Amino acid sequence: MITTVYGIPNCDSIKKARKWLEQNNLPYIFHDYRKDGLDKVLLGSFLEHIKWTDLINKRSTSFRQLTAQQKENLSAETVIELFIAFPTLIKRPLLIHDNHYQLGFNIDTYQTLFSL
Repeated sequence: MITTVYGIPNCDSIKKARKWLEQNNLPYIFHDYRKDGLDKVLLGSFLEHIKWTDLINKRSTSFRQLTAQQKENLSAETVIELFIAFPTLIKRPLLIHDNHYQLGFNIDTYQTLFSL
């Protein structure tokens, strides 16, 4: 099964994850939200496996720039449109391997996931 890494290329966590995968000779596809797209269908597939509250990156600059009203009205319905408008609101990286959805980069977690 091909592993897919979702995110944006200039993110430090994405860079670390991609470097780790390459160093361990693990093939993967990189899906750049801005270049390759992000839509309701893709987000829907993420949200089937990950709660939107876990997917949202509250430490991001994009989150801090949301209006008070946008933050107060966050819900499973409203967050999809925000993710499409501001892909950096999604925690990174989102790695999918063998139907396992992993948020963030952690060497120990990756080693376990890939059984290294």
